[in-house]
Amino acid sequence: MTSPNLRKSPARFAFPKLTYRVWTVWRRNFDVFTKTAAVNFFPSLLEPILYLLAFGLGLGGYITNIQGQSYLAYIAPALVAISIMNGAFFECTFASFVRMYFQKTFDAIVATPVSVEEVVAGELLWGATRSTINSSIVLAVVAAFGLVSTPLALLMVPLAFFGGLMFASIAMCFTAAAPNIDFFNFPSFLFLTPMFFLCGTFFPLSGLPAIAQGAALAILPLTHIVNIARALISGHVPPILGLSTPVLLAISFAWIIGVTLLFFILSINLMKKRLTG
Repeated sequence: MTSPNLRKSPARFAFPKLTYRVWTVWRRNFDVFTKTAAVNFFPSLLEPILYLLAFGLGLGGYITNIQGQSYLAYIAPALVAISIMNGAFFECTFASFVRMYFQKTFDAIVATPVSVEEVVAGELLWGATRSTINSSIVLAVVAAFGLVSTPLALLMVPLAFFGGLMFASIAMCFTAAAPNIDFFNFPSFLFLTPMFFLCGTFFPLSGLPAIAQGAALAILPLTHIVNIARALISGHVPPILGLSTPVLLAISFAWIIGVTLLFFILSINLMKKRLTG
């Protein structure tokens, strides 16, 4: 990279300097996405249907009641939350790495007045957008199954964006450290898979030991997305560590805001160090 936008600078934790050009990076990714919309649409549509049929109707036939609701109604909000996680994480790991390393898209963009920081920020916003698109499709499927209990479910759209921004920022930190594309097998299996099962998605966390509940609440981001998704879609939030619903939701909102801000800044700094180092 020889662009003046890639001048080497000291590695530090600094708030990025961003302008409106961030949206040009977002628009570039959006334009590419629209050209393959059909390919991207059907997996997002079929995946929740398969989960609802296999877990909700299949396994749910043996579970008649889970904390006052059917098993199908219990897992529906979790499926929306999982789509938020997956949409952003895979977009800002595998897809961003391909654009950075194989397609040399980042090189081409920074040859323009767009800075490295703006390229990375645009990638993060696009990852959040993919979460919003994917989760909106899943939410529509859940609604079609009659599993949406409150009109507050419409608030899942802004939640998906901000939750997606959190996962996109975390994912970009892995991308900044990835020596090759196979590296992403580690966060996929060691980070995403535990959250898939241990964040109150398919069974209440209250059935686990208190230390496990505390760990899920303290270090697993999906736990907080699931909590809020349940409140918005079903109006029922299972307790964790005996905390009341208002307290639990307040913790989840504060956790998401704090972690998103931290990793948004950190991921841009780490990527800038990698691209200019």
